[in-house]
Amino acid sequence: MASQIQPLPEDIIYLIAAGEVIDSLEAVVRELVENSLDAGATRISISVAPEQWQIQVADNGTGMDLANLKRAATAHSTSKITSIADLSQITSLGFRGEALHSLAQLAQLEILSRPTGEIGWRVVYNRQGEPLEPEAVAIAPGTVVTVSDLFKSWQGRRQALPSASQQLRSIHRIVSQIALCHPHVNWQVRQGSTCGLQISSGGAADSILPQILRGVRIGDLQRLQVELNPPTANTPSDFPSSIEGVLGLPDRCHRHRPDWVKIALNGRVVRTGELEQAILAAFSRTVPRDRFPVCFIHLRINPSEIDWNRHPAKEEVYLHHLNYWQEQIQACIDQTLRLNPATAEAKLQRVDQLLKVSEKQGRYHTTRSIQAKKDQASSQQLSLIELQAIAQVHNTYIVAEHRNGLWLVEQHIAHERVLYEQLCEAWKQVSVEPPILLQHLSPSQVEQLQSLGLQVDPFGEGLWAVRTVPEMLAQREDCCEALIELSLGKDLQAAQVATACRSAIRNGTPLSLTEMQTLLEQWVRTRNPRTCPHGRPIFLRLDESSLSRFFRRHWVIGKSHGI
Repeated sequence: MASQIQPLPEDIIYLIAAGEVIDSLEAVVRELVENSLDAGATRISISVAPEQWQIQVADNGTGMDLANLKRAATAHSTSKITSIADLSQITSLGFRGEALHSLAQLAQLEILSRPTGEIGWRVVYNRQGEPLEPEAVAIAPGTVVTVSDLFKSWQGRRQALPSASQQLRSIHRIVSQIALCHPHVNWQVRQGSTCGLQISSGGAADSILPQILRGVRIGDLQRLQVELNPPTANTPSDFPSSIEGVLGLPDRCHRHRPDWVKIALNGRVVRTGELEQAILAAFSRTVPRDRFPVCFIHLRINPSEIDWNRHPAKEEVYLHHLNYWQEQIQACIDQTLRLNPATAEAKLQRVDQLLKVSEKQGRYHTTRSIQAKKDQASSQQLSLIELQAIAQVHNTYIVAEHRNGLWLVEQHIAHERVLYEQLCEAWKQVSVEPPILLQHLSPSQVEQLQSLGLQVDPFGEGLWAVRTVPEMLAQREDCCEALIELSLGKDLQAAQVATACRSAIRNGTPLSLTEMQTLLEQWVRTRNPRTCPHGRPIFLRLDESSLSRFFRRHWVIGKSHGI
């Protein structure tokens, strides 16, 4: 006889829900920290005791009075939403009212809280989230939540979770991600008496990333911030959209894994493969082979564009107008990777101010005693993104003067970047007479050449006639070898890289000043001027500040010159 369908008891319903929301120590930290941020905290301290299954989160937020404390851990209680309409306008990190009640179900829950100007209270909750004997306590304004004996009645969950050290690493990871979204907050994670992670507040994510990612310096990063238009005319305009974040300059900063390609939406890091792929595509052919960029993109968009009800931990979302946001992210990264005159201007003004003040009171001056010739006078009026070719070293490196110092440019890979972007814009084929004969091509090689748009026909046993070739290779003496190389490639992009590399001027080639200047002007206008298509850095910059330090001009600045 079939068993009867019956409604689940209420305690089982709550326990199942609790197990979905709170599945690890990391989940406890995430939920409590999000409540702290919603309360306006600027200092958050997390104490972890994995062996005792205990977490304590203390903050300096607004705190709760006794009436709110009594309701805090009851089922589905929240101050964030009050109606169905609020679900489409969520601006807080927490809103479901599940976290504290779930913690009461799975652990011993204690909360101490005090609003500014009132007394503090300590409340312990039973398994149903009901308060037990509240008592007044003396604490600083803010809230302290202690979770003890997590999963004590659920030993199977404890045994299935990773080791204590692995869970601690997961906590550091989640705190680091949240810190990037909220750079104004000071963070501390302690295990016993040991401080495992400390993050100081900063103005933006570029001041946070060097604190949490080993080997990355602030000079390796570029901050980005762009205001966006709404995706459609029907999107409400009361919530301005923007892209904020930080990216590692590809000639200085990259990773073996794509573990630091991060996307955040309105204050929370989320997993969204479509946007992550858009980031990787924007960095295509800028980092070395088998390397991945460092990039954190924070989208602040109208809440109506996001549906958070996809994942219990809110780590995955449904995003409306996905294609629009992909395009905006790629355009923003593309613009940021260009040589940025605004940054150079800010640094230059500071250096000029320091040198002028110090030299005015010192025994040397910045004015030149050697006068430039008339035909050279214009070269002294350099704009921020213009370079003036002045020499060639070993027929390989172009020495260029910039208003902010000297640049050393490797001529082959700079030209390779120029040609590659030209090929990406226009991959043209031209006919050749007589055709170029290739022999012993495999079927896959013939298919690859044809996929590139080349006309390849059989020309007898073991012979193939190539009747059209890439325009850039048509006049080359090694065109036959180049076609063999293209036939062994993977796709069109690889063919464009190979063609650009083969066609670029070789190192060891002497260039006139006019030729060097032309190459520099073409190169600085490329979309990704920092690296060649293989990911190699193209230029070395020697700023005036670095030159001053090397030649010990900076010691004058450090004296008493009124700065």
